[in-house]
Amino acid sequence: MYKRGTKSVCFMLLALLWDSGYSLTMERGDTAAHVNATAFHRLPYPCNVDGFNDWFKVDNYCVKYFNKPLNFTDAEYSCRKTVPRGHLVSVHNTRANYELLSIVKKMNPNDLRIWIGAYEFFQTGKFHWLDGSYWDYDAWVPGQPSNIYSSIEECVEMNWKIDGKWNDVSCKTQKNYICAFKPKRIMDE
Repeated sequence: MYKRGTKSVCFMLLALLWDSGYSLTMERGDTAAHVNATAFHRLPYPCNVDGFNDWFKVDNYCVKYFNKPLNFTDAEYSCRKTVPRGHLVSVHNTRANYELLSIVKKMNPNDLRIWIGAYEFFQTGKFHWLDGSYWDYDAWVPGQPSNIYSSIEECVEMNWKIDGKWNDVSCKTQKNYICAFKPKRIMDE
């Protein structure tokens, strides 16, 4: 049994967590009676560039989730039209990968699969970022990429089978996506 003021403290704690960008999510297999209380996803801070307040700061980039399924090429073109020197997002460390997952889970928890800005370079088995940044990190689903050296699956999606993990897939598939730009670059335009 708990004391009379405990309920209000719990509600206040939940309100503070919600307001600070944390959200409680139910993981697969959880039920209303069993919520994974450790499954908090903190949204990254807002991008601090005027005119891009609805974008988030992830690593050295400002990023935005687009709930508008497009094929890989059209998604990249949309990013380029949206912001000068914009591209599909590149990912360079575990923290950035986790923050992107948090954004997707918050914006569209029912459809987590998104395009990221990686592609296989001319069936060489080597992957590159559309923004030209160095390939220094990956988070493949075990057994992926599965179709290297072929033209079947040359583009990279996130959240296939395992949340936060990557998969090679046909570039023709339509998916939601995350655009990114480096704040320094837009200021130089």
